[in-house]
Amino acid sequence: MKTVRLTAAQAMVRYIANQLTPEGVPFISGVWAIFGHGNVAGIGEALHSGRDLVITWRGQNEQSMAHAAIAYAKQLGRRRAMAVTSSIGPGAANMVTAAALAHVNRLPVLLIPGDVFANRGPDPVLQQIEDFNDGLMSVNDCFRPVSRYFDRISRPEHLLTALPRAFRTMTDPADCGPVTLAFCQDTQAEAYDYPESFFEPKVWHIRRPRPDEEELARAIAAIKAAKQPVIVAGGGVHFSGATDTLKAFAEKHQIAVVESQAGKSSLAWDEPMNFGAVGVTGTAAANALCETADLVIGVGTRFQDFTTGSWALFKNPRRKLLALNIQPYDSAKHDAIPLVADAKVGLELISKALGDHRFPSPDARLKADWFARADAATAAPQDGNSLPTDMQVIGAVQRQSRDNTVVMCAAGTMPGELHQLWKAKLPLSYHMEYGFSCMGYEVAGGLGIKMAEPHRDVIVMVGDGSYMMMNSELVTAVALNQKITLVITDNRGYGCINRLQMGTGGAEFNNLYAHTSHVNPPAIDFAAHAAAMGADARKVSSIAELEEALAAAREATNTTVIVIDTDPYPAMEEGGFWWDVAVPEVSVRQEVKDARAQYEAMIKERQ
Repeated sequence: MKTVRLTAAQAMVRYIANQLTPEGVPFISGVWAIFGHGNVAGIGEALHSGRDLVITWRGQNEQSMAHAAIAYAKQLGRRRAMAVTSSIGPGAANMVTAAALAHVNRLPVLLIPGDVFANRGPDPVLQQIEDFNDGLMSVNDCFRPVSRYFDRISRPEHLLTALPRAFRTMTDPADCGPVTLAFCQDTQAEAYDYPESFFEPKVWHIRRPRPDEEELARAIAAIKAAKQPVIVAGGGVHFSGATDTLKAFAEKHQIAVVESQAGKSSLAWDEPMNFGAVGVTGTAAANALCETADLVIGVGTRFQDFTTGSWALFKNPRRKLLALNIQPYDSAKHDAIPLVADAKVGLELISKALGDHRFPSPDARLKADWFARADAATAAPQDGNSLPTDMQVIGAVQRQSRDNTVVMCAAGTMPGELHQLWKAKLPLSYHMEYGFSCMGYEVAGGLGIKMAEPHRDVIVMVGDGSYMMMNSELVTAVALNQKITLVITDNRGYGCINRLQMGTGGAEFNNLYAHTSHVNPPAIDFAAHAAAMGADARKVSSIAELEEALAAAREATNTTVIVIDTDPYPAMEEGGFWWDVAVPEVSVRQEVKDARAQYEAMIKERQ
């Protein structure tokens, strides 16, 4: 057996470079790195010596680097991924939030935090967390519950088994998620005679599992027995590449499609069978169909509470669930009829068995009525002196967007309004991280999207609160010449949670700056801040100016940041559905008592 002598870190880099997609390109397209004493000597040297094999980017924060990597994988439908390396201690801990985000959203990312010394000679090292009762524990053990696969590399030969397992996990459509390889810093530098065969190029095919025959038969029988079915399209439609299949299925059998946050853009907004967003942030049209449906067919959805209206939306007493999902865990939720299979394959087999079976056409007036109200809400304001609403900002961005535009967001007000109002034309033109709804994902996520699809026009919608949480990868976008456009809506605090607070009977408290204990409430010049990081930035004072700035940004070559003040109080009055947010049973406020009574009524109705 021929061998090659390499350090463990060098071996890891060489192995990563030779793991390919079916298209013949590396599955890991590059490595984000911030070096510290836990990875600079070992992994840092290996990345430098292997820089012709694997590209390395430097970001500003370990969490945001991982966010960029996760957005990249999501935008490419999990067909490629990125790696992220950090030092030990705070650098590693910073990535835990990103790992949780990837875990919730079933997205691949390879996290390689440095770890303590395997030989324990210098213990405790700088930044080491010591567990007084467990000598094996380090800060990296925090990754265990938020990783699909976790391993600690304390011997060079551990890579021989750990790396194949890591790539198996990241390319498995059912088990896909974040992988953490906690790499002991002395092990990174230790040499070993690796088999040359270990580095031979390997193609990782993403399988399309076919359904069990009995499960398929039960699913087909359930659809044939239904009178008013509806399809809930989830993120699995995108990951399966099943958008065209879903369109053909819905048209052939005349079943209305509604979309979760992750599933939005599965169908073009103007497709007759697409009735739009579903659930808490759903359209009146979609939710009306779901309330009366006797069979809810989930395709690639995990039925999150926002999708189901905390399970109060589907009101038909004869309602049944059919869950077509590649992950058995998701297919069996809430006593659903399970159909474990790839979404594309599953839909094709069901359609073949149904033949010409068609259902009565869903009421097209529901959709027409909704968009009439949505268009009114997003129209430019007649009064140019009043603060614009978030809906009006969305309307301006929509009018200045193109078919290839990707609009993205993650938290705050915009996810709800965009889910209802945005008219997505092409698949993956709507990128919403609403599984973990992680504030601070937006800027780095926009960068990751642009790196995934450079031809796309990427518009990041972000509130002032999320921008303040994590904005530093704006510098990286400029430095890498990855042009994105940010629209910062400044409502001077956390407007979304402020409305939720009021909606549950609470007093306005600690969300908007006007209702905090701050002696000097912030008055941030976001345009100046963005300009200081290298972006072209300006503040606009009206929707008309916003549209002018967006048109200019489209033609610009540099990243552009546009800031606009908005009214924190209005929200889309039409559409939407109840969300289970527990209201206190005891309060001195009458508003809370009234909200509690409404809450108990909804709980009773759900039961």
